[in-house]
Amino acid sequence: MSKARASRWRNLVAGVLFCFFGLAGCATPTPYQPSTDGYGYADEQIESNRYLVTFAGNAVTPLTVVQTYLLYRAAEITLASGHDWFVISSRDIDASTNYSGWVNTYPGAYAPFGGGYYGWGGGGGFGVGVGTVYATPSTRYTAQATIVVYSGQKPEDNVHAYDARDVITRLQPKVQLAPAAG
Repeated sequence: MSKARASRWRNLVAGVLFCFFGLAGCATPTPYQPSTDGYGYADEQIESNRYLVTFAGNAVTPLTVVQTYLLYRAAEITLASGHDWFVISSRDIDASTNYSGWVNTYPGAYAPFGGGYYGWGGGGGFGVGVGTVYATPSTRYTAQATIVVYSGQKPEDNVHAYDARDVITRLQPKVQLAPAAG
């Protein structure tokens, strides 16, 4: 088989394997669920009316979804604690990017040399290779906020205040719940 044909064959096999493993690894965005395997929401009460809320998405969960789910969870916590509205006192977003891919190498030059005499000998070689790296980035977002919850009427002049019932009503159509375990 010629070098060019062998190279084409190797590229074809590598491409098929890349597509197969790429499709097999297709994931769905993290649904709205308690944290499992590091993905989903988590919260912790840190004072009588203050909570730390986190939502972590997988590599196919867009940042907008992560932020929506964080806000939705904050509204749920507010209502579950018997309050009506909340303020986000601090917020942080972490983006973690990983790269995955494969290397396509091409056969290089090989120049043997050496010699021997009556059982003694030596040999050596050198090679030159050329390769291409195909890398695909994947970014995972984690959003974290500290919220303070309050009872009563939300102050209209505080642009940082959220009415928990209104947040739930407006965001609920965008929330993809985890499938029921069965």
